[in-house]
Amino acid sequence: MPKSDARYPRLFVDVPMSAGVGIALDRNQTNYLGNVLRLASGDTVLVFNGHEGEWQATLAGRKRPDRAEIVQRTREQDQLPPVHYIFAPLKHARLDYMVQKAVEMGVASLQPVTTQFTQMTRLNLDRMRANVIEAAEQCGILSLAEVREPLSMDRWLNQRDASRTLVFCDEEAPIQNASELGHRLSTTAVDVLIGPEGGFSEAERTTLLKQPHVVRLSLGPRILRADTAAVSALALIQSAWGDWKKA
Repeated sequence: MPKSDARYPRLFVDVPMSAGVGIALDRNQTNYLGNVLRLASGDTVLVFNGHEGEWQATLAGRKRPDRAEIVQRTREQDQLPPVHYIFAPLKHARLDYMVQKAVEMGVASLQPVTTQFTQMTRLNLDRMRANVIEAAEQCGILSLAEVREPLSMDRWLNQRDASRTLVFCDEEAPIQNASELGHRLSTTAVDVLIGPEGGFSEAERTTLLKQPHVVRLSLGPRILRADTAAVSALALIQSAWGDWKKA
């Protein structure tokens, strides 16, 4: 599949796509295009809705561009790799960073879970979704990661698909050669679990290690912050098993 053309801004628009259709832009998009990027009628942008590929469009409007006229499809829709990211909630700025980087790494869903040592229990899911869209716009991503409602750890474990591999990132796991990771991921889909800043309790660790298809993964000799651990773990998964290896 061809890459997105980096010369043009990309916009997520939640409407059906087809050549010749005009799309009304919202106030934030109009302000961004007209006042920040200094674009005007006749300029080109790329638009996508998460399920019908990417389309070239021409801006229109009198004072500032307030709509986009779709011209043609530039890329067919793709699918994200079957990697779900499960995490204990973080504080706002670090959560924003973590969501953006997880999307850049190609996760298909973001699942918050509360654990015994979770410090943050309130989440702004709309803000998380906005960060998903922003990261997808900036990085040429066509499919949007799903933002799921928070669950307790026990409830998530009870309802997750047990046929998926559970990669349990554990600071107490023995350090192993990362090159062996791909051989340990034997299923066709992966759940990557990162705990809170305080780590997992012994009871949680015992429960996790009893799960089917579990892989206990060390992220190295140093304790990583949860947002850094997200990038490290997903980079390992994608390079050893996911679509980096297939590229």
